[in-house]
Formats: sequence, C-alpha cells, structure tokens
Amino acid sequence: MNTKETIQRLAVALVLLSLCGCASHYVIKLNNGSTVTTASKPKLKGSTYYYKDAKGDMVSLPQSRVREIEPASMAAEENKQFTPPEPYKKPWWHFW
Repeated sequence: MNTKETIQRLAVALVLLSLCGCASHYVIKLNNGSTVTTASKPKLKGSTYYYKDAKGDMVSLPQSRVREIEPASMAAEENKQFTPPEPYKKPWWHFW
C-alpha cells in the first residue's frame, strides 16, 4: 500500500467519523406529561411542529401541546433522580 492510498483511506475514515455526530434524536415533552422521541429536530412552521418519527415519516404536533424540546442526551441526564440513603438501623440483637 502506497502513501497516496493511505491518505485517501484516512480522509474517507475522517469524513465518515465526522458524519456520525450529525444524527441526533430529540425528546418532545408534552403538556400531559408524556414524551415523544424524534429522529430529527422538530421544526416550527406556523403553530405546528413537524418532525420525522422512528420510521422516517413526517409527523405534526400542535405547538399548544408542546411543553419543551431538548436533545435526547440532555433528557437522559435529567431522568436521574436523587434518592436519599436509608437511615442506619441497629440490628435487632443490639439491646442498647
């Protein structure tokens, strides 16, 4: 393998690697508490959001039903809830 082929393969690999970051999912939080995960960034046209679902079909959603739109990576971090540790309980065989 010569240097020219190596450079071409490296260039192709870098292009493919950079394109991997372009695909991102979004989470739409609705007023009723449910969430919708989209395959593309929702776009507002008039008073309606348009986005692609998991199958690649265009779907519309009225703006009045949407509470928040955020990237899926940020929504996943928010779902982690703090649970306080349980208080220490003495074993039953300790009488004092």
